[in-house]
Amino acid sequence: MTSPSLYLIPCLLGGDDVGAALPPRTIETTRSLRHFVVENAKSARAFLKRLDMPLPLAELYLRELNEHTAPDCIADLLAPLTEGHSLGLISEAGCPAVADPGAQLVAAAHAAGWHVAPLVGPSAILLGLMASGLNGQSFSFHGYLPAKPEPRLAALRRLDEAAWRTGATQGFIETPYRNLAMMAAIGEACRRETRVSVAADLSLPTEMVRTQSVAQWAAANIAALDRRPAVFFLGRPL
Repeated sequence: MTSPSLYLIPCLLGGDDVGAALPPRTIETTRSLRHFVVENAKSARAFLKRLDMPLPLAELYLRELNEHTAPDCIADLLAPLTEGHSLGLISEAGCPAVADPGAQLVAAAHAAGWHVAPLVGPSAILLGLMASGLNGQSFSFHGYLPAKPEPRLAALRRLDEAAWRTGATQGFIETPYRNLAMMAAIGEACRRETRVSVAADLSLPTEMVRTQSVAQWAAANIAALDRRPAVFFLGRPL
């Protein structure tokens, strides 16, 4: 009998075309599972429904892991493994434990000696970096920057300085409804020569990736970025 594993399952970045975003092994492995730890139960059920799970959704075991989960509850989420069942980890979009909840669960699985298996699927961070034309040999990702204006400006100034000093690309994400405010802050905080890459709606028919200088962005119509899931990268010219 095969030992149970914790499978890290990439979710769609948007849309509902499972076959276009996930390889057959990821789909087949996910369909073989009955036990899941998920960031959001509602969105996870919608994702699993698209996979045409062999069991009714009501018979699947789903427990949530998000910013509200107490640290002392993490080990309990691994209970299916101790009972001989493999377990899947799913975030709301993209790869779990990368700019999303899940790292604590993965760490607990390693500490307990369980096999951890990452499955192939879309990562907005890597897709955006690949398409940016910025330095992909050395880069840092910073998750969400501060939401308040002054701390956000200070963070952007630090990232701009780091990009020019080290040559490493600096990446981050933002809540879609703050995209335009973020672009305005970038224009205020960063050098005019700094390259800014914005990757929006990745893997969707409306996908857009554009890399240009801060000065060029200042002259561009950025209204099309409003309320679209996006990843941002800052870098110096190659």
